[in-house]
Amino acid sequence: MLESLTLTNFKAFSRHRIGLAPFTLLTGLNSSGKSSVLQSLALLRQSYESGDLTPVGDTEAGLLLNGELVQLGTGQDVRYEFYDEHGPHIGLDVQGDGASARWSATYEQEADHLKLLEEESQAPRDAASLAALLPTLFGTGFQYLKADRISPQVSYPRSHHAVSSRGFLGPEGEHTVNYLRAHQDDEVTSEQLRIKDAASSSLLDQTRAWMQKLCPGVSLDASGIVGTDTVRLSYTFGSGASRSNAYRPTNVGFGLTYVLPIVVACLSSKPGSLILLENPEAHLHPQGQTWMAYLAGAAAAGGAQIVMETHSDHVLNGLRLEVKKGRLQAEATAVHYFRRSGQTSEVVSPVIASDGTLSEWPAGFFDEWENSLDQLLD
Repeated sequence: MLESLTLTNFKAFSRHRIGLAPFTLLTGLNSSGKSSVLQSLALLRQSYESGDLTPVGDTEAGLLLNGELVQLGTGQDVRYEFYDEHGPHIGLDVQGDGASARWSATYEQEADHLKLLEEESQAPRDAASLAALLPTLFGTGFQYLKADRISPQVSYPRSHHAVSSRGFLGPEGEHTVNYLRAHQDDEVTSEQLRIKDAASSSLLDQTRAWMQKLCPGVSLDASGIVGTDTVRLSYTFGSGASRSNAYRPTNVGFGLTYVLPIVVACLSSKPGSLILLENPEAHLHPQGQTWMAYLAGAAAAGGAQIVMETHSDHVLNGLRLEVKKGRLQAEATAVHYFRRSGQTSEVVSPVIASDGTLSEWPAGFFDEWENSLDQLLD
C-alpha cells in the first residue's frame, strides 16, 4: 500500500506531503490541487509504462507529461510558479510497500519530457526492480478513471490487449464493456465486495447487483457484435413477466453508463490494486452517491487501495457510515481538504473516528447546506 506522496514544485504545491490510506478521500474547492495528487501518481505510472522511468539503451530517463493517462502540457504547465528554497526542479516522492522512491526532474519550459536528475533521484533504473520496489503503483491491478468517462454509445471498442493482457479499463473507462463481456464469469473473490442476494458471485451478476443499488431495478448485459471489433451494452428494467425490452445506453439515463467503469473497477480489484477515481458521483442521485462510497469502501476493505477525488458530501458521509458500521477501520481512511492560500494550495486533514465523527470541520468543508439553511431561516 502507498503511504504518502510528497510533491515539490508540482503545479499548485511548493512542497507538501500527503498521507495515503487504503481509502483516501480528496475534497475541496475547484482548482485547489485535488486532481494534482491523482495526476502525479498517474504521471509516474504513465512514465513507467512508456519506458521513460526505466529507459533502455542511450535514451534519457524522464517524466512523460503527455500520454495515455494524463496530458499535462509542458514544463511550464506543471512547475510551481513561485519556487523558492526548494530550487527550480520538480520532485515526486512516494513511500509505501515498505520502501520509498524519489524522482527529481529538470525544468524545461517547452519540453513535455522532463529529464530526470540522476544525482537527486532515488529509484531503480530497471523496470523489474521498480515494480518489485513499489508493486502497488507499478504492478498489476492499476486503474485510473478520469472525470470525463465514457458516455452512452451504441457500441464500444473491443481490445483483447487492453482487457486480457493488461486488465485495463482505460482512463475514460472505454474498455469497460469489453472487459465485462470477456470476464463476466470471473468470480468476485472478496467477501466484502460480494452482495449476498445476487444471483451468483460472478463479475456480471455482482455488477448487476451493485448497479441495482445505484439505480433500483436495472440490469445489464455485454455482448460482442459478430464480425466487428466492437461490443454492445444493453440495459433492462424489472424482472420476470414485467421485465422490459433491452435498451441501448443512448436511450437510458446518462449516469448508468458513467458509473459502470467504477463499479467494474472495484469489483475486479484484488489485494494490492490501486484505483484512482475522479468524481465518481457524477450524474448520480444522492442515494447512488452514498452507495458509491459503500462500494469503494468495500474494495478498500478487501485489500485494494482507493484514492478518490469528490465534491459530494453524500460520498463523504457514506465513507463515515462505512467506518461507523465497522465495515472499514477508521485508521484505514484519510480525508484531505484542499484550499487555495494565495498562489499555493494548503491541505487540512480531518480525521474520521471509529464512530464516524470528524476531528474538525474547517471553513468551506461541505458547509454550503448549513450556510444556505442559515439564510433560509433568517
